[in-house]
This record gives sequence, C-alpha cells and structure tokens, in this order.
Amino acid sequence: MMEEGRLCQWSVFRSIVAILQWWGFNVTVIIMNKWIFQKLEFQFPLSVSCIHFICSAIGAFVVIKVLKLKPLITVESEDRWRRIFPMSFVFCINIVLGNVSLRYIPVSFMQTIKSFTPATTVFLQWLVWRKYFDWRIWASLVPIVGGILLTSMTELSFNTLGFCAALFGCLATSTKTILAESLLHGFKFDSINTVYYMAPFATMILAVPALLLEGAGVLHWVQTCPSLLSSLVIIFGSGVMAFCLNFSIFYVIHSTTAVTFNVAGNMKVAVAVTCSWLIFRNPISLMNAVGCTVTLVGCTFYGYIRHLLSQQLPGTPRTPRTPRNRIEMAPLINDKLDDKV
Repeated sequence: MMEEGRLCQWSVFRSIVAILQWWGFNVTVIIMNKWIFQKLEFQFPLSVSCIHFICSAIGAFVVIKVLKLKPLITVESEDRWRRIFPMSFVFCINIVLGNVSLRYIPVSFMQTIKSFTPATTVFLQWLVWRKYFDWRIWASLVPIVGGILLTSMTELSFNTLGFCAALFGCLATSTKTILAESLLHGFKFDSINTVYYMAPFATMILAVPALLLEGAGVLHWVQTCPSLLSSLVIIFGSGVMAFCLNFSIFYVIHSTTAVTFNVAGNMKVAVAVTCSWLIFRNPISLMNAVGCTVTLVGCTFYGYIRHLLSQQLPGTPRTPRTPRNRIEMAPLINDKLDDKV
C-alpha cells in the first residue's frame, strides 16, 4: 500500500513538473517572439520562422542521431515527398501566420483567436469531409465562437492584418491536423520525429521567400542595430526555445491524461496572456477579458465533451433515425501536438 502511495505521489509530481516546463517553454517562445518584433524592431516574421525551423531541425537531429534519446521512425523516400512534404507546407504556413499575427497584435488577442482552432477543425471536417458530429460537440463550440466575437469587438489594439493572420493560422492548424489523420496514417510519429522530418522541408520551403522578401531589410537591420550581438542571441535563442518546446510536448503527453492536458492547455493560454500583459502592458478592457475567459471555458468544455465521447463504448445505442455510418462521435484530431512550433 505504501509503495502504491509513493508511486501515485511520484506520478502527480511528474505530471506537475511536465506541465510547468511545457508552460515555461511555450510562454517563453511567445514572449521572446513578441520581444523580437516589438523591442528589437526585427520585423521579419519569415526570417524568424526560418530560424526556428533551422534550430528545430538541428535539435531533432542531435536528439535522434547523436544523443539517441528517441529511436528514429524510418520513412521511405517516396513517402517523405508524398506524405510529409504536404504536411510540412501547411506546417510552414501555420508558423508564419502565427509570427505575422504576433508582429501586429498583442499576445493576449493572438492567443484568444488561436483558441478558435477546435471550431475551424470541426467545421472543415463537416464541410469538406462530410463528417457528422454529436450535437454536444456543436454546442461546445458556441461559447468559443461567442468569446472570440466579444474579444474581437472589444480589442483596444485591434489590427486587421494581425487578426486575419491569426484567423487563417487557425485554419492552417486545422488543415495540418486533418491532413495528419490521412497522410500520416500508419506512422506512429511522436513530436521529435515529426520535427525531424518536417523542419528540413519547412526550411527549404521558407528559405527562398524569406531571402527575396526580407533579405534586404534584414541586412539593413544588421547594419543599423545598436546592440547586434545581444539581439542575435535573443533571436537565435528563441529558435532554441522553439525546439525545446517540441521536446517538452513529448514529455507532457506521456506524463498526463487527456483531460489534464486539455485543462492545462487552456490554463497555459491564461498564463501567456498574464505574462505578456505584465511585460508589454498592452491595454485590455473588461469586456475583452470576459471574452477571453468565455473562450477558454468553451475550449475546456469542448475538450471534456471530446473525452466523454471518446470513452463511449462502440456498442453504445444510437437513435434509430441516426445511421451508424452517418455520425462521428468526436473529431478525428489530436490536439496534443498542436503546439509544435
């Protein structure tokens, strides 16, 4: 009995440590990126994204090939181009849009809009793939959509370009997640192997546009930056933190339950919003805070409903007028890997 108690205590302690380090890396990456755009005036989101991909590719190579902390999942060359390359393209768009939104709007607003992802995922699956969902899934999306609308209407630092980038980033995240269900079917990828294969493709996709569109601006910034060395340390440090975030996701997935992960994920948004406000002091109105809270409550409710439906036994009775092949009890998505950078 004593051994079981110690084992339970260790499990709880490990879960808390996993969540805290995940929060730490996630909030650090967000704050560092905002600092780069706002304080360092390095306003080149494509270049920042490219640096993140390069650091992540190097980090994944070191973890798998050098330190051998994770076994490499072998993928044939044909499958890399046919399955992983399309994922990498959407993955790239997702990260770039996130960084573009960070350049123009506060972290609090960007994080709230990002919480719209469950709604866009369900809507895309229903519209494009004709999947049907339990009514409770649709009901759980109401507070998410309502909270987003309230937050958008009362945002004091509203910027159309930043808002659109964040919103299309949600669509890109949903598309990436849905594609993963079909393109990566049969591959049991963890976050590190995912980065190992996708980051080099994403770097290749992004390098030319970044060079053509931002190369001259980056060169001018390098020549005029008053504290170049410290600024470059922060910029490349954000890339290192971006890779560490991927590694932390791998750890937290294996240390928590699905329900705990969902609640911790929504609390992480609240932590990021609070930290960004303390650092950047962006104005937040009362109704804006209410909208953000409603959205996070909706996301928690959505995760809870998904968990309930996933636990439902295959033999659970359905109404006679609902054919078995015309209903999806829960969206076919894995939210646990949606925070990859």
